[in-house]
Amino acid sequence: MADSVALVTGASRGIGRAIALALAQRGYTVAINYNSSEGGAAGVAQEIAAAGGKARCYRADVSDKDAVVSMVRAVTADFERIDLLVNNAGITRDQLLVRMSADDWDAVLNTNLKGAFLCTQQVARTMMRQRSGCIVNISSVSGVLGQMGQANYSASKAGLIGFTKAMARELARYNVNVNAIAPGFIATEMVEALPERVREEFLSRIPLGRLGTPEEVAEAVCYLVSPAARYITGQVLVIDGGLAV
Repeated sequence: MADSVALVTGASRGIGRAIALALAQRGYTVAINYNSSEGGAAGVAQEIAAAGGKARCYRADVSDKDAVVSMVRAVTADFERIDLLVNNAGITRDQLLVRMSADDWDAVLNTNLKGAFLCTQQVARTMMRQRSGCIVNISSVSGVLGQMGQANYSASKAGLIGFTKAMARELARYNVNVNAIAPGFIATEMVEALPERVREEFLSRIPLGRLGTPEEVAEAVCYLVSPAARYITGQVLVIDGGLAV
């Protein structure tokens, strides 16, 4: 994977950070996308550089088409190619449906689903010219099962699964693989911020009895983009400790 370039959205913390670090360890040059956490993104880039890798940070709101176009142009200008796109950027605005505002619905769908659409649309053009590439969309077990209080988030992540399958069909002729990963409850800041009673309830529903780690998700990404997985496309890999069984 030396000399290959990966663009990871939402890579300043959590799962995105772990993915960026794991890809750098395998020789990728990593384009680290962030929106608001400039310090976090810079910290990831510094970790990669300290380990002998190469990374650069790019600020863009993935729900903003002009920002995405500018980011992809900047990455291709800096590195001449993009071999891997990981659509990881995502937000939550949890609330019961009858109390959910239209603004909260739009914010989640725009970032989680429209953002993946915009980034994929721009990067796909580069990959089609290269006639090679991989795209991994980070969905969620909430998009597989649904989750009370997450109508917007569940809809966005379920939509991402459908988007993955459609893109796998469209881009296969260009030797571009498109897959999704659906993490369950992963030990990130988002989950750690939940009330203790809520986390305990989640743990009681997981057959393996623990939260997953960002690194476990990152390792799955690395597998899906490796030569060993070149015959895999349009698939959803659920990493949830058995929650969806």
